[in-house]
Amino acid sequence: MTFRYALELAYRGTDYHGWQIQPNASSVQEEVERRLSQLSGNNPVSVIGCGRTDTGVHASYYVLHFDAFKELDCNQLVYKLNKMLPEDISVFSAQKVNETFHARFSALSRTYHYFVHREKNPFLLDSCHLTQECDFSAMNRAAERLLGKQDFTSFSKLHTDVKTNICTVSKAAWIQKEDQTWFFEIQADRFLRNMVRAVVGTLLEVGYGKLTEDQLQEIIGMKDRGEAKLSVPAKGLFLVDVAYPENEFLRTNRSL
Repeated sequence: MTFRYALELAYRGTDYHGWQIQPNASSVQEEVERRLSQLSGNNPVSVIGCGRTDTGVHASYYVLHFDAFKELDCNQLVYKLNKMLPEDISVFSAQKVNETFHARFSALSRTYHYFVHREKNPFLLDSCHLTQECDFSAMNRAAERLLGKQDFTSFSKLHTDVKTNICTVSKAAWIQKEDQTWFFEIQADRFLRNMVRAVVGTLLEVGYGKLTEDQLQEIIGMKDRGEAKLSVPAKGLFLVDVAYPENEFLRTNRSL
């Protein structure tokens, strides 16, 4: 008999080659699995995350699930994991969930924030420094063209193994946090590899006056990655929320 558990956690992705385990490269998944395996008496434990994040991308809110062969004390599990994990990975909670819960496939939506700032600031290293003026109003008008169910091939990394590039975007807007500090918020039912960073890079071209809103719409319609602009650096990108049906998973409302 097995018992399924879900963990809420956060991580700073700077020193990792993304969430997913890969050969000869450090990953967040590998770190978490190693510690869970140690806690289970060195019996291998595999975890399934709510999605992939690329090299250098962060998560202020992330969900994973795993199966155990015995019931666990959730409070003790959180305490022990946080003692064992490196400082750039933090576990908020552990909870027992139904065996049908799946961290990836049960998710209804995911939300990302991409942070930018105008003035050089050593305390904003996880934000992209914009070295020229940007028209955020124009970028917000253009961002409205992203809403709805569309084919986002133009913003997807090439040669991925997904069956479709269609996503339904429910939020897309630039929000001012404080003077000279902004973030782009985008929420969708699913995201393609590199999609958010490519979208932000293209929106910035609108902000710089190099693209129009109509040209952004044309880029979407072309379904060609070569038509979109360069991706922005990974360091400014955070996964900030993952939504699930309330009867399957209860969020603790804690995040960084």
